[in-house]
Amino acid sequence: FSFLDRLSSCDFIFNKYNYAFIEECVRSHNDYRAKVAPPASNMRYMTWDAALARTARAWAHKCRFEHNVYLEKKYQCHPNFTTLGENIWVGSHHIFTPTGAVRSWYNEVNFYTFETRKCTKICGHYTQVVWDNSYKVGCAVVFCNKAGGIKNAALFVCDYAPG
Repeated sequence: FSFLDRLSSCDFIFNKYNYAFIEECVRSHNDYRAKVAPPASNMRYMTWDAALARTARAWAHKCRFEHNVYLEKKYQCHPNFTTLGENIWVGSHHIFTPTGAVRSWYNEVNFYTFETRKCTKICGHYTQVVWDNSYKVGCAVVFCNKAGGIKNAALFVCDYAPG
């Protein structure tokens, strides 16, 4: 049996004790935030937030490639922040890495116009990664039998505060 064959849908998650996963999530966000050009004058350093990771994990566990509708309700998903942001990535479990997912979000910079602060196409994932007011992140990945139309999928969710 393959690794995924031994799993029922959506039952494998990285937990708070997986320090390599946490470090890669935080580092990749900060690396891409440092690439913003022109440089942000008040870009905050992103740090891990366990409560955000729990929210991301609970939502990812549903194996649905859609945003968490509860994030819009104040204090519903985090005890200290009224607004939260979220990015979601789905792809083959064979190619998933936190850095690769964050890179795909950052690459939406190509659709963002700094002068107008508007997107020509989808670029909300990019703006969330580099949102200077956000300084907390919590992420989770769940391996699903199917998510977003992809079999043997990795569903990666990052929640941000403030959003």
